[in-house]
Amino acid sequence: MVDRIAFDLVSPERLLLSEEAEMVTVPGTEGEFGVLAGHMPLISTLRPGVIDVRGGTEGDARFFVLGGFAEVNPLKITVLAEEAIPMELVNLGVLDQRIRDAEEDILLAKTETDRAKAVEFLDNLKLMRASL
Repeated sequence: MVDRIAFDLVSPERLLLSEEAEMVTVPGTEGEFGVLAGHMPLISTLRPGVIDVRGGTEGDARFFVLGGFAEVNPLKITVLAEEAIPMELVNLGVLDQRIRDAEEDILLAKTETDRAKAVEFLDNLKLMRASL
């Protein structure tokens, strides 16, 4: 029998997933890392990217996160995400329109701060698009 690790994915709105999995891959700020049962304890910040849950009790799952924190111990991984979206709920047409809108927001930005925020948002949308 394969050892499993408990996994909780929490967004500001709600608990998105709580189950046991064979492996969870997380987009850490220093690079992606995989977590198996018995992993050494660590805390990591997250960059925008995909959390990949393999061998979960409910099957495999993928979530796009915009950032947050991951806390790992030998028995459990907890991810506190700034925003998390199940990949199966991403509508390609809506995402493409949001990308076009974000590109327009960059052109219309009145301050350098607004422009930088718009560029970061566009980069995150493009990363999500590439993850599909």
